[in-house]
Amino acid sequence: MKAVFTYLKGDRVIWVITIMLCLVSILVVYSSTGTLAYKQAGGNTFYYLSKQLMFVGVSLLTVFIVHRANYKIFYNLAKLLYYASIPLLLYTLVRGVSINEAARWITLPGGFSFQTSDFAKMALMMYLAAQISQKQPEIKDLKKGVVPLLIPIGLTCMLILPANLSTSLLVFISSMVLLFIGRVQTKHIALLAGIGAVGVGIFILVALNSPDTGRIGTWKRRIENYISKDGENFQADQAKIAVATGGMFGKGPGQSVQRNILPHPYSDFIFAIIIEEYGLITGIFIMSLYLILLFRSVALIRKCPTTFPAFLVAGMVILIVLQAFTHISVNIGFFPVTGQTLPMISMGGTSMIINGIQIGIILSVSKEILKQNMANEPSEQTNDTDNEVQDEGNVTDKIID
Repeated sequence: MKAVFTYLKGDRVIWVITIMLCLVSILVVYSSTGTLAYKQAGGNTFYYLSKQLMFVGVSLLTVFIVHRANYKIFYNLAKLLYYASIPLLLYTLVRGVSINEAARWITLPGGFSFQTSDFAKMALMMYLAAQISQKQPEIKDLKKGVVPLLIPIGLTCMLILPANLSTSLLVFISSMVLLFIGRVQTKHIALLAGIGAVGVGIFILVALNSPDTGRIGTWKRRIENYISKDGENFQADQAKIAVATGGMFGKGPGQSVQRNILPHPYSDFIFAIIIEEYGLITGIFIMSLYLILLFRSVALIRKCPTTFPAFLVAGMVILIVLQAFTHISVNIGFFPVTGQTLPMISMGGTSMIINGIQIGIILSVSKEILKQNMANEPSEQTNDTDNEVQDEGNVTDKIID
């Protein structure tokens, strides 16, 4: 084990969590794609298993490559990636491949599909981390510190919204949390949240009074069913059945019944399949893995000597954990159906690779912090708490040092 961790740097607990989530992904995706294999792969159940094995392998390789880099390079990459995400989102709206009447994908050479919103939300959080770090001296000023941050948030959310309402909301909420961590005043965040709430309220009213067609019709049905609680909500009902029949210890691997009934049991409703086959105990264990990832990331943030790596780790872990618990909440009936996947577990190439980059970034920061701590260990007694907290007036000069 020690030999393995000579190559895997950074927080070992985060590495273990990542590998465990990937192992769960392989088991559950293989089990939940049986019906899909018979419909689209001539009954070859190993077809989707081999695809997921490839996705998991590429994702872990991505984690390894990214974590070996120095986190400082992400400061310069953040702006480039964010600027690249805008034309990608625009192209997706105009020429994207439609799935369930929503243009969310673009086709790459070789027949591979790429979901641009996954890339855009990661790029936005990286960009916000860099900008919040740079603007720390004036972050409490609405005009100079907050409004310039609101523009990229609003632009990204508006470009994602037409095809993916739930992702747009998650991006907005994640951004507000990062602004709070970035020392933006609570009253300014409340103002922005109020503007967002008004926008969502207007959107819901428009959706409820619009023709029952396309994505508007899908959103309208989901909103009405969730509000009334007595409308037909096939997906949510079947997910509840899967959770209820799974019990404490589950039916056993490969014994799910609802995988043959639920649409997208290998992605949107994979947590329900996990509980049906492996029981509530395993479901709680999966939730614990995401919570431990959050706690380890918070501990890492506290150790960061400068603002940029702290905000960078915060942005990445917020995206992962918030999406995970949104997915779980949908699967157990707390939220209306959103179509959010379970990070590092649900089947899919784009999401697995993007999640791999996010975890790799967290581990990159962890690796550098551990390295700095080892280098400073002999002089540990001479360090004051002043070295742990940056003075706001000097923080711009110490963003990425």
